[in-house]
Amino acid sequence: MKPTLLVLAAGMGSRYGGLKQMDPMGPHGETVLDYSVFDAIRSGFGRVVFIIREDFEAAFKQSVGARFADRIQVDYVFQKLSDLPEGFSVPEGREKPWGTAHAVRAARNAVKEPFAVINADDFYGRDAYARAAEFLIKEANNPDAMAMVGYPLENTLSDYGTVNRGICKLDASGALAEVEEYVNIGREEDGHVRGVGLNGERRIIPTGSPVSMNFWAFNPVFFAQLEEAFVNFMTESGSQPKSECYIPTVVDQLIREGKARCAVLQTTGSWFGVTYPDDKAFVVESIRKAISAGEYPEKLS
Repeated sequence: MKPTLLVLAAGMGSRYGGLKQMDPMGPHGETVLDYSVFDAIRSGFGRVVFIIREDFEAAFKQSVGARFADRIQVDYVFQKLSDLPEGFSVPEGREKPWGTAHAVRAARNAVKEPFAVINADDFYGRDAYARAAEFLIKEANNPDAMAMVGYPLENTLSDYGTVNRGICKLDASGALAEVEEYVNIGREEDGHVRGVGLNGERRIIPTGSPVSMNFWAFNPVFFAQLEEAFVNFMTESGSQPKSECYIPTVVDQLIREGKARCAVLQTTGSWFGVTYPDDKAFVVESIRKAISAGEYPEKLS
């Protein structure tokens, strides 16, 4: 069974100022998503499932999904604010869903095979998809197996503002020992990179720290683990107006409880993404260089 690519595409990109998932980046109007799906297909993925919002369903299907309909099975699921475990309801005044874990949870009834998770607006490189597909195929009969594609922090910063990253620590075997979501990460005047951890403290982060760019590989059993973790999150923090449940936080808790071992897939590929409008020029140039180096065709068919 070929693995599925689960694409987190429901975000509006508030810091970017628009639907960056649909913004042309390639020489013939290709989006970052075009390159992501192209890499996934040639790496052995057999299906792509886009997690989107209902309010831009038609535009998304027409401008993105239709490009791949004749090359790979394409499906859609909706991340809805009201999609909550039994016994919970949306608190008054809540407008945003509950983060990346909530987004992945939206696919629990649509995905029954090994799957990878990516962000819609991040360019991960072909090598990352090849390594994830190889892992998922090899570990398809190992229900507890999971993996993360890791990049050094210094290669994931933006020159135009702060970013959010899952900062990782590895054990002696190279597996993931723990991961903590940091927000507002940026290089400051003294040259150090700092970010705010889950405890609210702003701390120095070594630039060589491996980080999660939300490229994960899971078996379907993860949905049951995620459900349990999300129920716990909603019980403890669901009433807070801006609380979010992150995939790295769920994985970290599973590791701490001895319920999972998460491999770290070291990639030779380059990551780049668009967080702010000024990031676009760098992404466009990076894609141009990749085409010139023969990594991609001039025009994606």
